[in-house]
Amino acid sequence: MVTQITSFGRSGLYDWMMQRVSAIVLSLYTVFIIGYLLLNPDLTYDQWSTLFEATWMRIFSLMVLLSIGMHSWIGLWSISTDYLKATGVRFFFQSLCGLVMFIYIVWGVQVLWGL
Repeated sequence: MVTQITSFGRSGLYDWMMQRVSAIVLSLYTVFIIGYLLLNPDLTYDQWSTLFEATWMRIFSLMVLLSIGMHSWIGLWSISTDYLKATGVRFFFQSLCGLVMFIYIVWGVQVLWGL
């Protein structure tokens, strides 16, 4: 049995499931934001700010931020293991992707929660 050390999940099925769940979260958020924008055609900064001050919206946005990180990591990991055969190049690519995702998630948390 082969153990995947750099994969996000425990197995291919687990990765597949996590990617599908994250896609659902991203889809729900997209539908919500588009619906909110359509229902509020004269949207002001105060309305937008009030929406994102609500705890439920911050949690929903945090779930989306984590889903983006998870979804993109699984996709980029799959692409890198399929197409980058040189171990050093693949390790560099995966390390760079992981670092960028970590920075974006920390930055997103700071923006959402004002830390």
